[in-house]
Amino acid sequence: MSEREPESLKQTLFDTIEAERGRLKLIARDIWENPEVALQESESSERLQSALREEGFEVTAGVGGIETAFVARYGEGTPVVGTMGEFDALPGMSQQAKAEREPVEVNAPGHGCGHNLFGVGSLAAAIAIKRSIDRGDLSGSIVFFGTPAEEAGGGKMYMVRNGAFDDVDAVISWHPGWYNAPGKGSCLAVDAFDFTFQGETSHAAASPESGRSALDAVQLLNTGVEFMREHISDAARIHYVIHNGGSAANVVPGEASVEYLVRAPERVEVERISEWVCDIAAAAAQMSRTDLTATKTSGMYGVLPNHTLADAIRKNMEYADFPLDDEREKFAAELRETLGDVEDSLQYIPESEREAAREVAMFTRPINAPDEGQTGSYSTDSGDVSWNVPLGRFRAATWPVGTPAHSWQAVAAGRDLGTVGMEFAAKTIAATLADLLEDPELRQQARAEFEERSADHEYESPLPEGADPYKLVNR
Repeated sequence: MSEREPESLKQTLFDTIEAERGRLKLIARDIWENPEVALQESESSERLQSALREEGFEVTAGVGGIETAFVARYGEGTPVVGTMGEFDALPGMSQQAKAEREPVEVNAPGHGCGHNLFGVGSLAAAIAIKRSIDRGDLSGSIVFFGTPAEEAGGGKMYMVRNGAFDDVDAVISWHPGWYNAPGKGSCLAVDAFDFTFQGETSHAAASPESGRSALDAVQLLNTGVEFMREHISDAARIHYVIHNGGSAANVVPGEASVEYLVRAPERVEVERISEWVCDIAAAAAQMSRTDLTATKTSGMYGVLPNHTLADAIRKNMEYADFPLDDEREKFAAELRETLGDVEDSLQYIPESEREAAREVAMFTRPINAPDEGQTGSYSTDSGDVSWNVPLGRFRAATWPVGTPAHSWQAVAAGRDLGTVGMEFAAKTIAATLADLLEDPELRQQARAEFEERSADHEYESPLPEGADPYKLVNR
């Protein structure tokens, strides 16, 4: 329980969420039991949309050219605040809700990142705000953004490009994890490319001189990139995987292709490194006498932090209960046992909090932002949102201490155990959105910080012209 009592409006919001607890858990479980991978989340998206329509939200689907992306609005006029929900699962992550590795169906998808909880937690907050608007406790508008395909390059960039966030004053979002804390850090911006080389096939033994190896071109590109690594920043990352390298060893490969990801803390650095990689690809084609088709398939920004919103989130975490009961705490302890030594994971929270985290299965006490001033070595399509509207982000404990995302333990926790953290997240979001609707000074401070942090770089969509998320996933 919180040591401080929330004011009456926030308590009303919390009461609304608690009253809907059974329905919300059912929706989260339905999505968990029917996991759908990126851009195929038809039932999951419709489940959330239906709940919002039942509440009276005006729902627009197919936003940004993505069938499962949607925007749901309620209210009249300004201010306009929003929250986001993801709902895509991961391929091959099927797992039962038990403390041993046992898939529901081998090689089937599963919610290894807790997105069934993510979408429903944000949904609960949106519903609570809507009902407060109906009662006359709040005025303005609430928007829920249904954001698909985060695990496959991201849908939010397409929604941003479509203008979905243009009229919103601020957005509050969250993500499942193993601790409760606001986010004040950033992450890596990224570009994605496909390089396809076209050469000439020939018999590799009888007439190699007649062939031009596309695989040679791929290898020359990869070798050139390895030599450039010394000359980029330590924080930058370059990854590649060969999708097609030929079909038989005694045939000179006439076609070969490789996928590249370029990451760096700053968007301008990503663009500089990407240009260099493209130059190396062109040189590889020239050296191997092959033809190159270079296609930029995607791109995203790193997160633009907003400390004003992070501080508001942290304050509201103190009000929100974390209703962990004995049964779920027992299951959390069983799951944590399967993780073994989690000491390496504790480095992600302040040293002053680590001893307390070592002693419990679920670390439910809110802590200050552990990532302030840091740039995480991951990328998220929330970054593009944060460059268009002030964005507050946080993590909520839905898994046992030290649980890595994309693990079978995270899937196992997502059906029942994680709904406790989901409710905590819903209350935190609702309380912070209420603050934004009620307090013009908070909105102004969040906007002023946003303007200051983004002043040196005007946002331009990093998506290439004609980018199609469906081609990206189905290649």
